[in-house]
Amino acid sequence: MSHSPIDYDFPPLDAASPEGLLAIGGDLCPDRILSAYRKGIFPWFSGDQPILWWSPNPRAVLLPSKIRISRSLKKNIRNRGFRITTDQAFVDVVKECAKDREQQKGTWITREMRDAYTALHSRGHAHSVETWQNGELVGGLYGIAIGKAFFGESMFARVTDSSKTALVGLSTLLTTWEYHFIDCQVRSSHLDSLGAKCIPRNQFSKMLEKAIVVPVAPHHWTHSKAGSELL
Repeated sequence: MSHSPIDYDFPPLDAASPEGLLAIGGDLCPDRILSAYRKGIFPWFSGDQPILWWSPNPRAVLLPSKIRISRSLKKNIRNRGFRITTDQAFVDVVKECAKDREQQKGTWITREMRDAYTALHSRGHAHSVETWQNGELVGGLYGIAIGKAFFGESMFARVTDSSKTALVGLSTLLTTWEYHFIDCQVRSSHLDSLGAKCIPRNQFSKMLEKAIVVPVAPHHWTHSKAGSELL
């Protein structure tokens, strides 16, 4: 017997500030987070702030089949002997993403956020992609999957191009599974180089409405491994 997802109220998206801030407060229970993502909203805040909910305009998205792989990236993927897996080290990937980057004062991936997304992972909603080299975890990313939409949260790299390799591997798998898009949330030069595009929020909302209602096979994530031959 299937159950309808729990729906939490949020302000209308056009009530967001110019920066995309839509709401403040609430909690990070799994159902609230999933309800937010289904509406095109995500939590993003630092440790000294209340929970902040965002819906930026424009929105950065990447179509899995349109990812841009440069010659140098393709060469590095092949020469470095990377191996890609899914959901093999979710907690470790989140911890690595949470580590303070060089020249950063802090991280938005607080203990509260880590616990929330780990709970979502245990329910089968949050997933990780790992990049391995010689048996060591050297890069990866994590995010949430609802229907045939993937919402990217964060990525990390210990060696050159290892996070890009994880994104390429993810895009390869999502193309095979016919996912509609990867939500990259906000623009960055890193994502631009891989083919991410910014689209108006209302266009993103229409894409989202179509993608989240498409059923998927839940075993995809736990039975998938991508080698360099897929890249």
